[in-house]
Amino acid sequence: MKFDQALIDSCRQQFPALERQQNGKPVVFFDGPAGTQVPRCVVSAMSEYLLNRNANHGGQFATSVESDKLLHEAHQAHADFIGATDGDEVAFGQNMTSLTFAFSRALGRTWSSGDEIIVTSLDHDANITPWVIAAGEAGAKVHFVGYHADDCTLDMDDLADKLNDKTRLVAVGCASNATGGLNPVKRVAEMAHQVGARVFLDAVHFGPHSLIDVSDWNCDFLACSDYKFFGPHLGLLWGRRELMESIQPYKVRPSDNRIPSRWMTGTQSHESIAGGMACIDYIADIGRSILGDKHADRRRALRSAFEAIVEYEQSLSKKLIDGLAQIDGIEIYGISDTSRLNERFPTFSIRHKNIPPVELARQLGQLGIFVWNGNYYALEFSTRMGFEPEGMVRIGLVHYNTAAEIDRLLAAIEQMVSVFAS
Repeated sequence: MKFDQALIDSCRQQFPALERQQNGKPVVFFDGPAGTQVPRCVVSAMSEYLLNRNANHGGQFATSVESDKLLHEAHQAHADFIGATDGDEVAFGQNMTSLTFAFSRALGRTWSSGDEIIVTSLDHDANITPWVIAAGEAGAKVHFVGYHADDCTLDMDDLADKLNDKTRLVAVGCASNATGGLNPVKRVAEMAHQVGARVFLDAVHFGPHSLIDVSDWNCDFLACSDYKFFGPHLGLLWGRRELMESIQPYKVRPSDNRIPSRWMTGTQSHESIAGGMACIDYIADIGRSILGDKHADRRRALRSAFEAIVEYEQSLSKKLIDGLAQIDGIEIYGISDTSRLNERFPTFSIRHKNIPPVELARQLGQLGIFVWNGNYYALEFSTRMGFEPEGMVRIGLVHYNTAAEIDRLLAAIEQMVSVFAS
């Protein structure tokens, strides 16, 4: 079973935000890369937690015991989501950025002068600046891996040139939040491990589009954020048990020194963690519907769901690329060859030769079509492309978007271009 119209309709009905209207027309949410909308089950899970078992961790009374049981289940659910087996390897925090800053500070204490780290020019700044600061404090050297200008894909030859026996860490995104391009993270991990370096992956933009698999990728650490894959504002940090137990975190003294608690000093947002588990099960239920097996285990169901989501989103990508190609003055940054859709996600940065990005986004917003403008924190990429301070316009599709919404977008852009030219 594919992602057919009945399944699309079923998914859309679960998102209250999609009922919003502007000037008598449904709002089109193409702002997913900055944060997706949430299904009712996520809101219900958060409300149910707050209403019925809201308690701090480790108490000897009913609500605390029930809360801890739910939190334990949520750790395992997130392990299932990323392809890990051990729920204790998953730590929660406010978002990927704050988790990465805290973790980089701890990991940076293991570096010294003469060590080297590698980041990329394609990444969100949350996977660049924390490592640059940590390296600076340790006296380590930072290398930036470049990208191919024609399709904005990672320059693997440049990575190979920069790797050496002094490299301590390679930090790379699984997918670009600016161009949608996929990075060959499994190959990156192989190359890094050959010189004894650790690998930290940013899977924030990967999460809503395809199946994360830390076991297959053989990375050492990974971070992502639930609010990018239909959940609440919550981040997760995963690391191999032996590493998460040996690296010394910054934490208060009474905090448990066992994982995952040692990486979650202070009280977490328990209601968000409950909502995070619900958003994962929302995706898994898509897979169970496709499999026709409501009892399918979570990981198998997630795999089925994402296989269908990838296929559906590629069809949307083709439609959008073909349509944008017909509009005079529009340029797509990233892979625009529709025979290479398996190398990208449905996230598109565009510019018009005459219309400023902020004006294009503003006019679309007035029509109820929500897109982003600016650099979306992919500052290094935007700077190297010469787009600062205006940036680009980003159109981000997820599985609750439709072909009809793309038609509305294309018609709106065509109308703006024609008015601007007259």
